[in-house]
Amino acid sequence: MRLRRPLFPIWSFFVLVIVLSTAPALAATAVVRTGDTIQLGEVAFRLDGADAPELDQTCIDDHADPWTCGIEARDQLTGLIGSRTVHCDDLGPDKTFRKRRAGLCTIDGDSLSLNQQLVRQGLALSVEGLGKTQFAEDAKAARDAKRGLWKGCFAAPQEFRAGKKDGALLGAACRADRSAEIRAVLFPDAPAMPGSCNIKGKLAARARFTGNVGIYHLQGCLSYAGTTRPDRWFCSEDDAQAAGFRRAFNCRASDKQRK
Repeated sequence: MRLRRPLFPIWSFFVLVIVLSTAPALAATAVVRTGDTIQLGEVAFRLDGADAPELDQTCIDDHADPWTCGIEARDQLTGLIGSRTVHCDDLGPDKTFRKRRAGLCTIDGDSLSLNQQLVRQGLALSVEGLGKTQFAEDAKAARDAKRGLWKGCFAAPQEFRAGKKDGALLGAACRADRSAEIRAVLFPDAPAMPGSCNIKGKLAARARFTGNVGIYHLQGCLSYAGTTRPDRWFCSEDDAQAAGFRRAFNCRASDKQRK
């Protein structure tokens, strides 16, 4: 009995496997959620190795005035992408924001990733990521040139998220003799709500029993009105949960279904 020849050579199969395995995970028009998070279809990608200010984070500019650096970082990323298509290599689950993926994302036609561009422009810090690419040199260049965040004074986003008010102050406009005043601006007792982001987040030790750092309160929850000094503000439940906050237990069933 004669054996049939394969429809294509064995080496072609291996080439096909290699091509598929190195293809971008997703390519689409991006929806910018924060200064370092974009949505492609149903998947939210954190830009691996880059850490931008949170939407509700305040910084100080080079004139010693407070400015909404988290909103600015988001708007700058939106402008950078425009209407162009973005593709992201999926590097796996983000180690900090558990409900998001870590991605190395590039705009079609650009030679540099969005991750690297944000750090190079001083709109994000370089942090340890899942990928092999590091942006320490880009961060140093941005700091030396006083670009973006570095021209003013700010707290590292990861310290802002943790409510670490005694951490190092970063930027050319930081002054040791005004440290207390600066920290009061960077970590206000009653942070302003950014735009329509009306979900209140409160850091809470009891939330650690469920593996979280805090609790968030939706409008309509019994605890919403009484939470008068939130530590954080979020635009959606996904954002709050990705940041490590759990929903308040006193929310009604209808509230639990909101996004």
